[in-house]
Amino acid sequence: MCYDDADGTAGRQEAGPESPSRRAFSRLLLAGTGLAALSACTPAQSFTPSGTPGPTPGTGTGSSTPTAAAAASTPPASTPSAPVPESTPAATQTATPVPPSAAARPPSAAAPGPQHSLSDPTSPWVIVNKHRPLSPATFVPPDLARPAVRLATSGEAALVNSTTAAAAERMFAAAAADGVIITLASGYRSFATQRATYGSYVNSRGQAEADTASARPGYSEHQTGWAFDIGDGSGADAFTPQFKDRPAAIWAKANAHRFGFVVRYPWMLHEITGYFYEPWHLRFIGKEAAADMRARGIGTLEQYFGLEAAPAYR
Repeated sequence: MCYDDADGTAGRQEAGPESPSRRAFSRLLLAGTGLAALSACTPAQSFTPSGTPGPTPGTGTGSSTPTAAAAASTPPASTPSAPVPESTPAATQTATPVPPSAAARPPSAAAPGPQHSLSDPTSPWVIVNKHRPLSPATFVPPDLARPAVRLATSGEAALVNSTTAAAAERMFAAAAADGVIITLASGYRSFATQRATYGSYVNSRGQAEADTASARPGYSEHQTGWAFDIGDGSGADAFTPQFKDRPAAIWAKANAHRFGFVVRYPWMLHEITGYFYEPWHLRFIGKEAAADMRARGIGTLEQYFGLEAAPAYR
């Protein structure tokens, strides 16, 4: 659900003690399926990719090459009747043996630019998924700010951290120059807000079903300040699989890497990320890493950083 900018403010402001705004997560159905699309958030263990060997990207998913992950991340013209776990066709396997030492290193070990922590929530590379909760669980970004972009929400949801805000301003301006309007539909989400949202699902549906529709508190990327959801200028298809066909989603998929963003939950890689396709959920990781992921055809942060798949909570 999108919200109007209640106070009409579009310029970036330092965050004050605003009361959290709740955004209930709608249970989304993939077109033609009975599968619920999960809301964008997740997290848990520490790993600093400064050349340290890690597991082979795609571990636990059947995927052994970034190329296959990229191919699976592109949606077909119509939604399939059921999700299929990521796999690597034999035809895509390389015939050239890879030295064991190279195969053990995650792609990010050779990433351009500085290396960052995967566990520090103030790091642009922090990984939050169903195996990796935030630490501390109640983390609050110290530099929350409201970016000077078109807003479709208000309160805490209109905030991101200052680095993400600056990158979002540049990206939204570039999209507008191309005739595409992008709105910020949901940004920061506090631990308290996520706890209330998740709790309401548990109370009404039970924990097992709640875990398919809402992130547990402390397991949401939105809490880091590095992620936000986008909307289209028309407001159409917000938070639905059909959003992938809106101009904002099409433009972001093609250009977000230029500004340091990736589409965090790509098509058909839910067995790795734990979430079905969310073309509206963008995550800042820096221009060098985002461009490197795109150039190598790597679909998920788990694969890029050589981490295990996190399809469900432990």
